[in-house]
Amino acid sequence: MSAAIEELKVRARVRLNAARREGLESRLRDRLHEVAREVGFADWEHARHVLEGLAAPGDDFGTFWHSPRTTSMLNEWFADLGQARAALARGRRAYLLPYRRQFMLVGEDFIRELGLDPRDPHWDAAGRDLVAASGSPAWHALTERRVRALRAAPGDAVSP
Repeated sequence: MSAAIEELKVRARVRLNAARREGLESRLRDRLHEVAREVGFADWEHARHVLEGLAAPGDDFGTFWHSPRTTSMLNEWFADLGQARAALARGRRAYLLPYRRQFMLVGEDFIRELGLDPRDPHWDAAGRDLVAASGSPAWHALTERRVRALRAAPGDAVSP
């Protein structure tokens, strides 16, 4: 199981315990769905599927790799993965990220706004293509860092 999934499970359990201490009726399943929605997925199964690296091109990757703080940044958007990869191959320092069923080519400022370091060696290990790297050790390292960055910036909740 990925560290990102484990982190979200811990958050859900902490919320469950807090609700129970307050005398509120709560279920773990509901808290798992809640934390999944907060990081950009429709529900817990969606989060688990994507974060475990099981999603394939054409699947919905959610909005996990996006942030409201990046909305005003200029990025290239693609519906076609082949076109996105061709643009990535043109040589400029860019990063290919999934967004729902589309693809974004973004720069280092975008990566920093996600709370990540564009110089992290996992980006190069992933070929700076998170669609191709889905499920790889680099993918798991970067998803864990993204989940932790979202915890550090709670106002940066993303919508599924």
